[in-house]
Amino acid sequence: MPTPRRIAVLGAGSWGTALAIHLSAIGHAVGLWARDAAHANRMRAERANARYLPGRPFPPGLTPTDRLVEVVTPQVDLVLFAVPSHATREMAQQVAALNVPGLPELALVAAKGIEVDSLETMEHVVAQELPALRGRVAVLGGPSFADEVAQGQPTTVVVGCRDRTSANRVQHAISGGRFRAYVTDDVAGVELGGTYKNVIAVAAGIGDGAGYGQNARAALITRGLAEMSRLAVAMGAKEETLSGLAGLGDLVLTCTGGLSRNRRVGLALGQGRTLDHVLAQMGMVAEGVRNTKSVYQLGQRHRVELPIVETMHDILYDGLSIEDAAQALLRRTLKGERG
Repeated sequence: MPTPRRIAVLGAGSWGTALAIHLSAIGHAVGLWARDAAHANRMRAERANARYLPGRPFPPGLTPTDRLVEVVTPQVDLVLFAVPSHATREMAQQVAALNVPGLPELALVAAKGIEVDSLETMEHVVAQELPALRGRVAVLGGPSFADEVAQGQPTTVVVGCRDRTSANRVQHAISGGRFRAYVTDDVAGVELGGTYKNVIAVAAGIGDGAGYGQNARAALITRGLAEMSRLAVAMGAKEETLSGLAGLGDLVLTCTGGLSRNRRVGLALGQGRTLDHVLAQMGMVAEGVRNTKSVYQLGQRHRVELPIVETMHDILYDGLSIEDAAQALLRRTLKGERG
């Protein structure tokens, strides 16, 4: 068991709640912040998050609240950002506005995405708003469905941080039970892997929903990995990171697992539903929709050819039909596999 710590988890969706349950179960005192007071009150009363993670009771050491000042205190050792990527900057600004002396000591970002307007990674977003943490903001990647983490199912993740001491401290804080963390200094690789796989998962879901078969899904995963690696390396990441947990591991899980929100969005689109209808029905964030915009723009900025992402952008934002999209990918100029 890790040394007990005080941890603030910001964001009471399924992912934040799952991490809070895990961290509390391995002995930490965890404050779970929810934006909505009614949501926090219900969690306190029911000792569970029935809205986003039903059937997963809270351990005794988990305390839900809607008051940020109650979870982000001078005693906190680690602040974990688990709000969606598009809300991470605002969340970091709220933490900074508290002006808590000496806080935070460490930050871990669990959101997987790139800010659409600035094209900044989550590490840079948090560091910009909390400059005292520059170089010590860690990011979390790897194959990890929220419900399985909350159940205590075996899970392996990777922590990326530029400062090795900080990476090791986060690694030891979150590892325990059936949850194991590895470390790397390749923050860019972890962030790009976590972002890109969401886009490919939507594409894989579309293929499944349209009935294109398992051959097509395997091709999307494999060619998606090739695209992901090209862009990540162009942005300074290490190619081997993308063949590890943060890249291939998360990509396979998200493209094939029934718990994947991004794949579920794709399935519905492939079955003929509109994007607006699908997102309204879900009630939860599927990062791949926003990620498609940011990854598409990154490809243009770095002049990297990204056929699947470009096609997904045309489907989601320019009205390209799914059959025309499939044909466009299949009729591209023939070339070698590494081309």
